[in-house]
Amino acid sequence: MSTRIKRVSFGILTSVATILSLQSAYALSQKVGDFDFRLNGYGTAGFIETEKPIFLGDFSIKTQALYTPSNVHTFGLVYVMDATALDEKEWFHQAFGFWQWRGVGRIEAGFTESVAHKLGLGLPDVGGLKLNENSWIYKKIGSDGPVIANTVLTTGHEAVRLNVVSASNSVSQYGVSVSGLTDEYDFGVDAGIKLKQSRGKTKTAMSLAASFLNDLDDYASDTFTPKTTADWRAQVAVGLNVQYNSWIFGLNARAVYDENPTGFVTTDGIAAGAGVSYDLLNYTLSLSYVLSDTGIWHSWADEYVDNTVVASFRYKYSKFVDVWSSLGITRHEPFLSAGLRLTF
Repeated sequence: MSTRIKRVSFGILTSVATILSLQSAYALSQKVGDFDFRLNGYGTAGFIETEKPIFLGDFSIKTQALYTPSNVHTFGLVYVMDATALDEKEWFHQAFGFWQWRGVGRIEAGFTESVAHKLGLGLPDVGGLKLNENSWIYKKIGSDGPVIANTVLTTGHEAVRLNVVSASNSVSQYGVSVSGLTDEYDFGVDAGIKLKQSRGKTKTAMSLAASFLNDLDDYASDTFTPKTTADWRAQVAVGLNVQYNSWIFGLNARAVYDENPTGFVTTDGIAAGAGVSYDLLNYTLSLSYVLSDTGIWHSWADEYVDNTVVASFRYKYSKFVDVWSSLGITRHEPFLSAGLRLTF
């Protein structure tokens, strides 16, 4: 990388850091009687480089209005705007209401991710490339074919959805969701469960999930993959996290099947990943691998395989500021990325 590129990148990061630092000073948490209003989020600025540096700008802003008439029941409204929604020219990423019954569970209604996605377990990754969801790797570098970027099961956030999930305890959490009222499919059903073991030095968590979507019509699974039209889509996913002292090990896999898809390219197949991270004081390192293999269920479709390896480093300067860097390879193309993240 040339000295000029380094100076330009550093200048961009410094400018954005100053702006976001000023914004973070106005983070809101205000309680008035039984009402509680909260504002939090993060902003990331950086670059990813293969043949030339490409600017990365990621952010998420979450606002909540909560009403707690007793220590048992809480009612709330949630609004989330982020870079993914902005890319898709939408006014929000999530917008939903909920009722939480302490010790029993929670009901959510509106535009939000499914229970299967929320209970899923991603890979250890401390970089800023969003390896577990709509990764900047595939958005910015591209691919020669369709990629299943997210190894955690997802059915999107654009349909009206009802989530019912149990309260979390030391052993398990589970739930179901139904969705519809969207142009992309007729209806959907999701289910997920997370099993946990928190005693002793070694802590483990395992997730299982499944979903069914009926009558797909130009359904966009990711912002960078071809849209899908099919009779129906079925998915299953599994994840495992093991924590031992400062080490975290992760495995997950996802299978996607479309019945009678139309067109010349299919976006279904399998995705699997493995990763490990190590935390030492303010420093964290991670190494993750993701495999995507599409076009394997239909004889007429072209198979496309993508292997992605990412090694990341993060230094936490303070509670609100940290810097990260990632080095990896995808589609036989190495890349370097770095950035600064501010949280409020």
